[in-house]
Amino acid sequence: MKKYIIGILLLASQMFYAETEKDTLYPNFRQYMFEFEDFCDACGCSASGGGMGFSSMLDQNFVGIRYMYQSYSSREGIFNNSPWIDESFNTIQAWARIPVAKNIQVSALVPYHFNSRTPSTGKQSIDGIGDITVLGLYTVYQTKADTLAFRHTLQAGAGVKAPTGTYNSANNGSVNPSFQLGTGSWDYLLATEYVVKHKQFGFNAMVNYVFKTENNENYQFGDQFNYAGTFFYVIEKQKFTFVPQAGLAGEVYASNRQYGENVPNTKGDILFGRAGFEVGMNKFSFGVNGMLPISQNLTGGKVEANYRLALNLNYSL
Repeated sequence: MKKYIIGILLLASQMFYAETEKDTLYPNFRQYMFEFEDFCDACGCSASGGGMGFSSMLDQNFVGIRYMYQSYSSREGIFNNSPWIDESFNTIQAWARIPVAKNIQVSALVPYHFNSRTPSTGKQSIDGIGDITVLGLYTVYQTKADTLAFRHTLQAGAGVKAPTGTYNSANNGSVNPSFQLGTGSWDYLLATEYVVKHKQFGFNAMVNYVFKTENNENYQFGDQFNYAGTFFYVIEKQKFTFVPQAGLAGEVYASNRQYGENVPNTKGDILFGRAGFEVGMNKFSFGVNGMLPISQNLTGGKVEANYRLALNLNYSL
C-alpha cells in the first residue's frame, strides 16, 4: 500500500509544470500554505524536527515559534529480550517564511532541543541548539484565473542544514543513535510540493529528499526520503479562519555509515496518520498537529515511535 501512496505523490508533484506571473490560488492575505516535512536526521528520531512540517497552514509569510514533542520506546540492549526504555525528544523552534524576490521564498528553522531517556543506569538528558535549516522555494506554476473550478500550485526548491548542533559519538553505542542534538554534518535537501483546491476543499502532496554527509567523527546518518498527502478544508468566518486537515505522512531511511561501512539495524521506514488544525485571527494564528504511526520498522524493530505532537504560534508578515 505504501508503494502506491509514494507513487501517487510523486506523480502529483510533477503535474502542471509551467511559469505564471500572478499568485491567484488564494487571493486573500491569509492564505493556506503547504506542509513541508521537516527533516529527520536519523532513523525514526529527529534532531531537527521530526516530520512535523516546514510551513504554516494559514500564513504565506510569517515569523513564529513552534514546540514539538516526540515519544519513542527503544531496547536498552541489543537482544530481543532487552528491556524497553522511554525516550522523549522536545524541540522549541524559531521559524519563519520570508519572500525575497518574485516567486521566491526562504524558510528557516532555528531549533533548541532538550531530550531525555530513562535507562536502568539512571535518567540521561541533553539540551542545546540544534542544526539550523534554510530552504529556498520557487513557485514554478500557479493557476492564473480565480474563476477556474480547480486551482493548482507547484513549488520546488533546495536547502541546506548546517552542523550547529552538538554531535556526541558516544551516543552511537546505544540502540538509538539518534539521541543527538545534531548530525555533525552538512546535509542538503531537495523538495517539491503540489496543491490542488476546489472551493473550500483541497489536497496537498509533498515529496523531499535529504542527502546526508559524513561528519568529523567519520559517522554518516542515512539519506532520507519523505512523502505526505493531506486533505484540508478552509472555513472562513468574519473574524477568523479555521483549517482542519487530515492525511498520511511517511519517512524512509537508508542505513547509517561509519568509516564507509553500513551500520547494522539503522535503516527503516515509518508511515503516520496525521490530523490537526490551524485557526487565525487578524495577523496571529495558532496550530495543532498530531501524528500516530500506522506501520513502522525502525532499527530492526528495536526502536518504536509512539506519537508526535506540535503546537505553533505565528505572526503574519
